[in-house]
Amino acid sequence: MSVTYTAELSVREETVLFLSGLLHGQRQRLGTRSGTRSLSCLKQAILVIRWFLDGTRVKQLAIDNQVSSSTGYAYLHEGIRVLAAHAPGLESVLLAAKMAGYAHVNIDGTLIETDRCRTPGPTPGVDLWWSGKHDNHGGNVQVITAPDGWPLWTSPVRPGREHDTTALREHGILPLLTAWTNDQRRVLGDLGYEGEADTITTAFKKPRNGTCTDVQQQFNKAHNGVRAIGERGNSLLKTTFKALRNVSLCPWNIGRITAAALVLLHVEHNRTT
Repeated sequence: MSVTYTAELSVREETVLFLSGLLHGQRQRLGTRSGTRSLSCLKQAILVIRWFLDGTRVKQLAIDNQVSSSTGYAYLHEGIRVLAAHAPGLESVLLAAKMAGYAHVNIDGTLIETDRCRTPGPTPGVDLWWSGKHDNHGGNVQVITAPDGWPLWTSPVRPGREHDTTALREHGILPLLTAWTNDQRRVLGDLGYEGEADTITTAFKKPRNGTCTDVQQQFNKAHNGVRAIGERGNSLLKTTFKALRNVSLCPWNIGRITAAALVLLHVEHNRTT
């Protein structure tokens, strides 16, 4: 015996139609003939957005749409790819931030948890995706936000074992951030980026067996008060999209999934900068 019920997506109709349009364009590029797909572009868009918003299991999405689980996964991955392809590049994001008159942007790393484990890492006996800092498996994603904490850009994923500074260097984005700091603009970060203090402004670290000076303490208080607002971006992404709280797909897809979520967030709120 099965029970049916109605549900409502907590997004604007424009957001669903935006994704439906992207999927329609993808089918045209692939030369997909009319009537050969199990779901229309609109129903596929709803399937994808349900997964992002509610973290609905793909098996349940497949049952609800009367398709096989393999077809459900194929539709989901296709939706993630077309959304991520529209994610903004860092260079264009920083240019838009400059034109918006921002005096600074924030950078902060976040761990997107995953239940995929037992992948050997470079350290014997330690999984590749294990984060000792967070005591969990996950992927490290760097997020750049506006002064008010609005997320502007998300990076590709790096294994959770990597430090924020290491992940930042691996992405090769430091030259762009360095160029942004010209004309008295700043990139604010926490002490996780102290290794790149020439580019990223961080608080003063307390000396071993000592204390910060009064001036340093005042600076730290002002800096942390402004920088902490940037953490809103990570929270906004994870609270809006339950799929980002724990990704059961391949961990190397976490960066693409986060970028796709960012696009949905921008479209839903009609804001990019």
